[in-house]
Amino acid sequence: MRYDFVVVGANGIQGKIVARDLLEHGYSVLLCANDDYGLEKLLEHERAEFSLIDLNKMDRVRRALKNSGTRVIVNCSCDDFNLRVTKLALELGMNYIDLGSEEDMMCEQLKLHKDFKAQGLLAISGIGSTPGINNIMLRYVVDRFDTIDTVHLGFAWNSNMPAFVTPFSIDAIQYEFTENAKILENGEYVEKSPLEPTNIDYYYRTIGKQRTCYTKHIEHHTFYTFLKPKGIKNIAVFSSFPQHSYVAIRKLIELGCLSKEPIEINGEMIRPLDFTIEMLRRVPIPEGYTEKENIWLKVYGTKNGRKKIEEMDCIASTLPGWEDATCNVDTGFPTSILAQMLIRNEIREAGVFSPEFVVQPEPFFARLGERKIFVYDNGRKINGTKSSESLLSPVVYSGKSLA
Repeated sequence: MRYDFVVVGANGIQGKIVARDLLEHGYSVLLCANDDYGLEKLLEHERAEFSLIDLNKMDRVRRALKNSGTRVIVNCSCDDFNLRVTKLALELGMNYIDLGSEEDMMCEQLKLHKDFKAQGLLAISGIGSTPGINNIMLRYVVDRFDTIDTVHLGFAWNSNMPAFVTPFSIDAIQYEFTENAKILENGEYVEKSPLEPTNIDYYYRTIGKQRTCYTKHIEHHTFYTFLKPKGIKNIAVFSSFPQHSYVAIRKLIELGCLSKEPIEINGEMIRPLDFTIEMLRRVPIPEGYTEKENIWLKVYGTKNGRKKIEEMDCIASTLPGWEDATCNVDTGFPTSILAQMLIRNEIREAGVFSPEFVVQPEPFFARLGERKIFVYDNGRKINGTKSSESLLSPVVYSGKSLA
């Protein structure tokens, strides 16, 4: 059987969301992962199959992907593997999407731009909530400015009860809570500790005020390239957690539960991080538990010589029928949406990009609205209504390379 999509890392939080959304929109999907834990319901679908892979053994991965006959690889695995899966997609002549890489790996992916372009293939790195939705919101407002001085962006979320539920990938949490954030400040890159107090005091839509932390992300790099012609001087990414979740994560770190250093247990070398990941994905979500999240962007600059501020927000909530996904739908849905845009040839660019360079905002936002994820332009909802249906017509945008 030939599959429309291959989802790598299909047994993770985002992989399950992406695979389910693709299947529910009528596509066939090969789910690839190192085990099939939690995939029982997805594999009941007549257009879904499972392939056991180990990303440390690329020969098996190569055979599985080659035999799939797919045009699009959707990589939802840990970002440690992004470069090798990108290279494999190029080798096999397939288009590629992932959830985002660290800066050094992103730079290595971008070096493949000419090779992807020569084959007429498209690779997009960093499509989820942030990076992802925020990148496309930036694209939406960029032409409202003559100059842009400062961009702040990030996410804030909360739950209806003080229960610890893994908010997203534990690998990413470990990284964001322990690594210094690289931000652009007055035209120079500086590092900020995630424990360092910030001077950010924004009110987050549907969330309110929360503790705000500097957060290491890739946007400082891609946004800088995208906005350099506008004179950008300041870029910072922030994350905000409810207190009960923040305290639980800090405690896991303090106890060494998120350490990547292997320890010996009964003759086996095990990373505490790997054990914690396996343990937490087996913890059930409490009955009645719900979340809300605000993906936000604030842009400061000038237009016609006058100071100007634009604010974009994207609001996601726990959705009926998707309770186990919590607010992670705002990461998995964008990935699925973009994969579907690729297979429909709605982005006729070739090369390696981040989303702000090649994704047309209006049809993307309209499809978010169909999934009850709502985008606000300076407080005005712009998707999820009948008036947004016209945004669904295919739009081709020719982007420019980051390389």
